[in-house]
Amino acid sequence: MSALPVYRWRLAPEGLATRRQLRALGLRPGGAPVVAQLERPRRRRGPLVAYLYRVDTAVPVRPMTPAKRAALAKANAARRVCPECGRDAGYRIPPSLGMCVPCADAPTELAA
Repeated sequence: MSALPVYRWRLAPEGLATRRQLRALGLRPGGAPVVAQLERPRRRRGPLVAYLYRVDTAVPVRPMTPAKRAALAKANAARRVCPECGRDAGYRIPPSLGMCVPCADAPTELAA
């Protein structure tokens, strides 16, 4: 049994929020401890669990700096280049394929 209070889905008291709810408010936990947990029951598996933080102790989200923005743009651009054909695919290449869709759909030649 957990030492944290457990609330059922949609029954958490006011003043507590999940990370996503804090982010929607422009806040982050900022190192604050988890104060409760929220459980959403499922039919055949264990419940989904979300951790709750106090809204009044949350701090503002750090602003995006120009250097971070440039690094993020560079990383996203690298994910668009196909390693097989070297072209910009125009979308982020799925990690499951590892290459652009035309290269993945192209028939492969078997070595004899």
